[in-house]
Amino acid sequence: MSTDPQRPLAFGTLAIHAGQEPDPTTGAVMPPIYQTSTYRQPALGEHLGYEYARVQNPTREALERNLAGLEGGTHGIAFASGLSAIEAVLKTLSAGDHVVSEENTYGGTNRMFNRVLSRLGIQFTFVDSRDPDQVRDAMRPETRLLHVETPTNPMMRLCDLRAMADIAHEADALLMVDNTFSTPFNQRPLEFGADIVVHSTTKYLNGHSDVIGGALIVNDDDLAEELFFVRKSTGAVPGPMDAWLVLRGAKTLHLRMQAHNQNGLAVARFLQEHPAGEAVHYPGLESHPQHDLAVRQMTGFTGMVSVELGSGDRARRFVEGTRLFALAESLGGVESLIGVPALMTHASVAPERREAMGVTDGLVRLSVGIEDIGDLIEDLKGALAGL
Repeated sequence: MSTDPQRPLAFGTLAIHAGQEPDPTTGAVMPPIYQTSTYRQPALGEHLGYEYARVQNPTREALERNLAGLEGGTHGIAFASGLSAIEAVLKTLSAGDHVVSEENTYGGTNRMFNRVLSRLGIQFTFVDSRDPDQVRDAMRPETRLLHVETPTNPMMRLCDLRAMADIAHEADALLMVDNTFSTPFNQRPLEFGADIVVHSTTKYLNGHSDVIGGALIVNDDDLAEELFFVRKSTGAVPGPMDAWLVLRGAKTLHLRMQAHNQNGLAVARFLQEHPAGEAVHYPGLESHPQHDLAVRQMTGFTGMVSVELGSGDRARRFVEGTRLFALAESLGGVESLIGVPALMTHASVAPERREAMGVTDGLVRLSVGIEDIGDLIEDLKGALAGL
């Protein structure tokens, strides 16, 4: 869309308008769903900018422009899932290359690194990225990528994005930041020096638990070209309906995240004060050991909260005792979800690694939705009463 370059648009305006103009044929204010696999060419060797939908699709391109605008990036590349987006970055590497990764990543990322990509000759070292010295010590001459999450899933640990960028670039490596938990409403890693931002668009960006998707956002033209080439060559593209659903969800991201942030903080404070909880992990709490860092690089703290209840039995009774908090995988939807990471999202992580990170059988993760906060607190009170 055309804007005055002297006056940047606010986030909420970007969410609704970035990367889009009304359809030139009909004037439709929402981009059409181009549900086609191919495009008719007027003559041999000539086309209208579109040849085959794995390579180009106007609906997908509208989403990519929108997400790039929200993250403050130049290029958006949409994928069929968050994991396929991360995989595409790793497919720019070669056998013998080395990756340093935050150890407390999403369980699916950990599984892909350890049980799939490691078989192809890519080497991985997992570190606690809260400590920049650990990260720096893990870097090697063959390190090509530093991968971090902040906050992490599910321990809500943070890393200093500016420090991570400096460490990666000193080693001639790229910094990739999984920004799924924070969203660009709360944190924009490119502004701290990150080279690649990755999202599972399944989560907050879509926000309605009705689609699977992923995305990468970058500034470097050559890197974007290589990532587009990998996607074209390997085929992990979202369908046009999926792209349209994420685009529709992104239009209300700023409104939803305000509610998620408010409700997440309220639930974290409630759990912190309740005698059943042994520890609450939420960067918006002043008791969080990295609260000052969270305030410096985040503008809100999301709806993700983890609480330690002390045993697997207590965790089971809690998650099975809620009514509004649905026992389910995933996160970031308008509805509240609850789960036990050790048995669900991180079940594929080796038990000794889970234990070292603090992902115990008694840890419960909550994705706090945007329902009325009074109802959510009452739901939690009832489930905790039996403990």
